[in-house]
Amino acid sequence: MKYEPIQQSPIYLRNLTETEFGNQYSVELWKQRMKRFFQPVQKDASFKKPTLSSTCSPSPANDGETKTGTATPVEDDDKETQKKQPTKFLTWNANSLLLRIKNNWPEFTKFIDDIDPDVIAIQEVRMPAAGAKGAPKNPRELKDDNNSSREEKLIITRALSGPTFRKYDVWWSLSDSKYAGTALFIKKCFPPKKVSFNLDPSVSKHEPDGRVIIAEFESFRLINTYVPNNGWKDEETSFQRRRKWDKRIKEFILQSTDKPLIWCGDLNVSHEEIDVSHPEFFRTAKLNGYIPPNKEDCGQPGFTLSERKRFGTILKEGKLIDAYRYLHKDVDMDRGFSWSGNPIGKYRGKRMRIDYHLVSEKLKDKIVKCEMHGQGIELEGFYGSDHCPVSLELAEFTLDPNDSENSNLE
Repeated sequence: MKYEPIQQSPIYLRNLTETEFGNQYSVELWKQRMKRFFQPVQKDASFKKPTLSSTCSPSPANDGETKTGTATPVEDDDKETQKKQPTKFLTWNANSLLLRIKNNWPEFTKFIDDIDPDVIAIQEVRMPAAGAKGAPKNPRELKDDNNSSREEKLIITRALSGPTFRKYDVWWSLSDSKYAGTALFIKKCFPPKKVSFNLDPSVSKHEPDGRVIIAEFESFRLINTYVPNNGWKDEETSFQRRRKWDKRIKEFILQSTDKPLIWCGDLNVSHEEIDVSHPEFFRTAKLNGYIPPNKEDCGQPGFTLSERKRFGTILKEGKLIDAYRYLHKDVDMDRGFSWSGNPIGKYRGKRMRIDYHLVSEKLKDKIVKCEMHGQGIELEGFYGSDHCPVSLELAEFTLDPNDSENSNLE
């Protein structure tokens, strides 16, 4: 054990010769006197192996694009009480992770400590991918090729190295600029079997703008998405882009039937009138007086009839359950919405539920809790964003020991 001084030791200790020590003091007495004036130097906490909580147990990771942590083994007596897979999930559109870290991090960190999610899905990271100007980009890494990007990366890495977030591994899918982008935080004791970044499983390339991260676990597949906004016009970057996205995500869901799905994120659609605070306002909204030729495309992006119909078809054909609406049947004008308009101007008090946890019907009976964590038109619990966090808790998964490939969802 090393020691460092906590106050200056008395002269008779500092000037004691080796002979005097041997003649006058026993070793034990010397140790006691040393402890009076010195305190142990603790090893840097970052070098310690993380100790598992009573609800977290490691699982071996198979091949795939993953980063995994090392966890301290638990005693045999405790293994029966350990979770084998994630059951607590959080999704949040941060509306710039860098700004949230600069302005709202202590409050958000405390919130994460309180609810202790196993998985955190972030949308609108708004950090550029690594790669110099004109060079190929690496959407898995934060940009750091100039002074400003290095400083911003340092701000983020420091924030994520604190006690709250160091227990998570993080995967990035970033845009070429400060736009869109997603991140997925998974506790190190729950290493996924595989992580991918494209709706087409045969493609290793990331989705444009970093809109998708898919993590596969033993009993389920999780997808974090930042769905493109519908926009106001029938243009390539608006209606057309959203139609293509809806078609592709439906194909992905219909082809991903080998295990149950959890789909979370900013899905940029309010399915029913109950999912908006002012249905008539959103139904008749216009941008600069423009009215699309197709009536089903009229209204606020996210609440047009065409978007809502396509979303309903995805839920029905994909056999997906809206976890929040499954538990909360009635209108909640205080906590029933995940996005809120600017408190100043015509959108003050205008709110929508566009952030979701959707789960396969097979998981319906496992839904324990799904909550919106923001409230009111003053955006309490939004932590600086225009979206509030939304959490999901499922009952634990039961694995069938006789089936090596699939899980038995009891």
